[in-house]
Amino acid sequence: MAERISLPHRLWRRLPPAARRAALRRSAALLAPGRDATPPAASAGLAIGGEFGAATGLGEAARVYEAACIALGVARGRLPLGIGARPGAAPPPGAALLLTVNAPSLPLMLARAPRDLLRGRRVIGAWAWELPVLPAEWRIGARYVHEVWACSAFTAAPLEALAPGRVRVVPYPLALAWHPTPAPPRAAYGLAEDAVVTTVIFSLGSSFTRKNPLAAIAAFRAAFGNRRDQLLALKLSGAAAFPDEARQIAAAAGQAANIRIFPETWPTERVEGLLAVSDVVLSLHRAEGLGLVPAQAMLRGIPVVATGWSGNLQYMDDASAALVGYRLIPVADPTGVYGRIPGALWADPDVDDAAAALRRLGDDPAARAALGARGAAKARLALNGDELRAALTAAGITAG
Repeated sequence: MAERISLPHRLWRRLPPAARRAALRRSAALLAPGRDATPPAASAGLAIGGEFGAATGLGEAARVYEAACIALGVARGRLPLGIGARPGAAPPPGAALLLTVNAPSLPLMLARAPRDLLRGRRVIGAWAWELPVLPAEWRIGARYVHEVWACSAFTAAPLEALAPGRVRVVPYPLALAWHPTPAPPRAAYGLAEDAVVTTVIFSLGSSFTRKNPLAAIAAFRAAFGNRRDQLLALKLSGAAAFPDEARQIAAAAGQAANIRIFPETWPTERVEGLLAVSDVVLSLHRAEGLGLVPAQAMLRGIPVVATGWSGNLQYMDDASAALVGYRLIPVADPTGVYGRIPGALWADPDVDDAAAALRRLGDDPAARAALGARGAAKARLALNGDELRAALTAAGITAG
């Protein structure tokens, strides 16, 4: 595996996750700059703050919002952020600031910022969460923002309790300034040109249990067994940091000749290329704030098989995607990211239902084309940036 993590990082990861996160947040909160009590009524454009180089959902959110704001003529630069890093140069005076950093991480990202960074400007949090209940550590984030843009109605519901009257649903405007990567030759990935390729793309850092890749493997094997005309491509990232989870995936795939695992770190363009050569995209998640990979697949006209619950319903329904049945079960996450939230539930997708959907699509090119076309139309309408335009107007943000 190409990924490596440092010795300090490995030692740090041996500490209980909840304890290390809480200690960091408390320390950072003493250093992070505060916002004005009341935001300005008008702002000259919008700057985007976030981890622009991160291969995460929020990293992609920063890049998507930046591209959309450029397209709308309101972009006023970017503020690169990172845990423990000094932020980049402050945005121009009078510009609003959109922080694509979830609430618990805000003090960590801002701890080394100038004390006046947030003064005199409207500060907005662009947040994503995957459960109907918020953990207690999210409360700290409300002190840094004037309003919150939630990536889906599903995410907005629990956030409303944190910031009453200050939450707006603004799905990532993926279709507003979207320039899809052309499909490369399948040979670049070692995939047969004449096979039907079902693809799963996920990060182990986003919770192995939540992303639920073992269910995806089980559904594919139930649908197709060892058929050589059907291939499952599993693109995962974070294998070096989560070796036990990576081993579980390899064990579930076994020696199946029609399952390919790609654990290496790839540039964004190569990941997008894999998506482009796919015939079906599969997401048997337990919960999603929005679901960027299925959304990007639908925009490309690739049919999607996905759990019929959580934030992905912001842009898909049973006419535009193959929604998989599920039952709600208590959240149990060994990583600790989602494991200690009283009353929290997430989905347990029906593997047999998913296998049946994969068979229908895998053996019927016309069905794949029809579902892909309906999915593209639905996603382009749902993610066209209308909510972003409305949010900018409501916040008094105009071209700078």
